[in-house]
Amino acid sequence: MNLLVNIDVDDLDKARAFYCDALGLKVGRHFGDWLELVGGSSPIYLLPKPAGSAISPAATGKRDFARHWTPVHLDFVVEDVDAAVARARAAGATVEQEAREHDYGRLALLADPFGNGFCLLQFTGRGYDAIAR
Repeated sequence: MNLLVNIDVDDLDKARAFYCDALGLKVGRHFGDWLELVGGSSPIYLLPKPAGSAISPAATGKRDFARHWTPVHLDFVVEDVDAAVARARAAGATVEQEAREHDYGRLALLADPFGNGFCLLQFTGRGYDAIAR
């Protein structure tokens, strides 16, 4: 099975700049008015959707690009979390928690300019094996 990641954004140029500058992703293919970012373990598709538009036929809410909570978020594994946080901040991310030490590595919590939470994770030592049962 392959995983494809879709991120709704209200400004495609701003989103491309953020994800390329902050995370080092590259533009892959263009598909009409949306585009593919490559360079991670799975492609990320940026889908422009206007603020206030319907989320889905089954959902009652409207798209809102202010900071919001979702039970699904992305963790980007990086070599140097402090440098990655600095790049993300410079590209427009909000740092919600600076990098903290854990048994598996260092983890920082951020939000992109479109209200989506994400983490920057630097594995150290044995990584997740340090906490596996």
